[in-house]
Amino acid sequence: MDTIISVSNLKKSYKDNEVLKGISFDVRQGGVFALLGSNGAGKTTTINILATLQKADDGKASICGYDCFSQQRDVKKSISLTGQYATVDGSLTGRENLKLIGRLKHIKNPQQKAQDLLEKFNLTDAADKPASTYSGGMRRRLDIAMSLIGEPKIIFLDEPTTGLDPQNRIAMWELVKEMANQGITIFLTTQYLEEVEHLADDVAILDKGHIVAHGTVDELKEMLPKGMLKLSFSSLETLERAEMELDGHSVVNKNEESCSISILTDGKVDEITDILINFKGLGIEVKKFEQLQPTLEDAFLSIIGYNKEEK
Repeated sequence: MDTIISVSNLKKSYKDNEVLKGISFDVRQGGVFALLGSNGAGKTTTINILATLQKADDGKASICGYDCFSQQRDVKKSISLTGQYATVDGSLTGRENLKLIGRLKHIKNPQQKAQDLLEKFNLTDAADKPASTYSGGMRRRLDIAMSLIGEPKIIFLDEPTTGLDPQNRIAMWELVKEMANQGITIFLTTQYLEEVEHLADDVAILDKGHIVAHGTVDELKEMLPKGMLKLSFSSLETLERAEMELDGHSVVNKNEESCSISILTDGKVDEITDILINFKGLGIEVKKFEQLQPTLEDAFLSIIGYNKEEK
């Protein structure tokens, strides 16, 4: 597949804070690309640079073959951006919001385009009501509908399901998949890793200003050994004792609420048996143990964790 977004050695600092330290990645045309990272990792900064809203300090970036720094007009015609919070005008109706964007983008017949999008996003019943009366899910759907006016080749979705309830999040997933199936390239950031597992064709992980991993969901999972052991305990105190005795094993995840810890092993029975026998000899009671297949969350936490240790 052709590359539609290309980023090379992109750098950005805010005074003494280096947010991007020379990141490079490519996004293939069509499908969903997800950029993951902890809060403050630089995901929104990356999107803002690609969307021509901010200037980079160094590096190169192109969209649809257009240079993001010297051909901004062409870049803007190729993209649409939906931020973390819906930017609809609450004083206008849903229909009026759509018609306004249509006129600003000089499309033909904005009235018909608005009607088509209202139907597509299940907003016809509320089409002539002020957007201020919409629920969070409706406002987000209207926001994305507005992004589709002008038929962009790329849509940047910066945490599009923030603040939505589970039902509306699932509905948003279906919209994202539908847009991707229509050939639109989706550039997604999100805090919900199950969202990425459900949607993304390609994933990059951004940490401390660097791209520390890049591949499909399955490829990222394969970076972890197949043997992952989850141990559950009856109390937080027992969990803390167990963690001390597990020194030397890589901890993938620790959950104090459920008093559980997940570690990497070689997947062989002998190692698991040795751990359990050692705990028994020390009087550490294991309430439950499970061998698990790695999830994207496990891979993400492990990659970020290793990266922090290395730096």
